Amino acid sequence: MAQTNINIRMDDTLKQQFEHLCNELGLTMTTAFNIFAKTMVRQQGIPFEVSLNTPNAETLAAVDDVNHGRNLSKTFHSVADLMEDLNA
Repeated sequence: MAQTNINIRMDDTLKQQFEHLCNELGLTMTTAFNIFAKTMVRQQGIPFEVSLNTPNAETLAAVDDVNHGRNLSKTFHSVADLMEDLNA
């Protein structure tokens, strides 16, 4: 099978992290990219979900509460204190 070269641009820090992870997994970066490409061809799409991961309204409201110190639970100094409050 004929081979070809592909050049890609990537942030240097990301490249170093990716190379380290590949090494930890016993792979080369070339092997990892080939696995990705073969999986895309086999599945006819990106083999993982691509999304903005936008939080829903409930999560946004909870984050706003925390940021403004609202609706926070009490703090306890020991498990015994927590259990006493739960059993009350």
